[in-house]
Amino acid sequence: MTWSIVARDPETGHLGIAVASRFFAVGSAVPYMRGGIGAVATQAFVSPLYGTEGLAMLGEGRSPREIIDHLTGRDDGAQQRQLHLIDAAGRNAAFTGAKCIDWAGHIVEDNVSVAGNMLAGPQVLDRTLETYRQHASLPFADRLLSAMDAGEAAGGDKRGRQSAALVIYRDQDHAWLNIRADDHTDPLAELRRLYAVAQERYLHVAETMPTRENPHGMIDRTEIDRKIAGLEAQRAAEGRQSASFATPWTPT
Repeated sequence: MTWSIVARDPETGHLGIAVASRFFAVGSAVPYMRGGIGAVATQAFVSPLYGTEGLAMLGEGRSPREIIDHLTGRDDGAQQRQLHLIDAAGRNAAFTGAKCIDWAGHIVEDNVSVAGNMLAGPQVLDRTLETYRQHASLPFADRLLSAMDAGEAAGGDKRGRQSAALVIYRDQDHAWLNIRADDHTDPLAELRRLYAVAQERYLHVAETMPTRENPHGMIDRTEIDRKIAGLEAQRAAEGRQSASFATPWTPT
């Protein structure tokens, strides 16, 4: 019912999952992540245990392949499930059960994997991964969203669209970005809109939040306030410019 991309940015070590589906609130069911530990996507006939216990095992230093073998080996329903995951070092692995609904499959490459079931065809994963590779110069979030857009253009979930999510963790136990469109006619477009809104204030404020290394966070907000004020001024100027182009000229 779903396809997703699980990736690690090799330059920063940040972890991300983007997912879309013709299923309500897919972002509440598929992605599991911990900064500096790893990321897990559990889909098809979802098992939350694959997410929670998969992360716990990643935290113990066990390999993604070992984790998949353990989780699926004890699960009588494994052949209806799909799972792919990555650790903090970029090691990854995937599993697609034989009873997942066609088209179903996965692709695993260095620092990234894509997996899906009930898709329009294998081209959905091919285009998702190809676009992710082609956009290495983009910021991590933009790269993940571009990849999912390409998969949607290639057919996506064969039943249609309903929900999508984008989750990115840096090196903390809390997300740097976690946005969802739970029930929307164009959920990936809605993620784009939410990401644009997040860049106005939210992601700047996120830089001030306390971390394990700095439990005080950024107490002096002067620099963040300056950046936000600059962005607001820029948006206001762009709005005035757009309005001037939109207003027809009337001779006096």
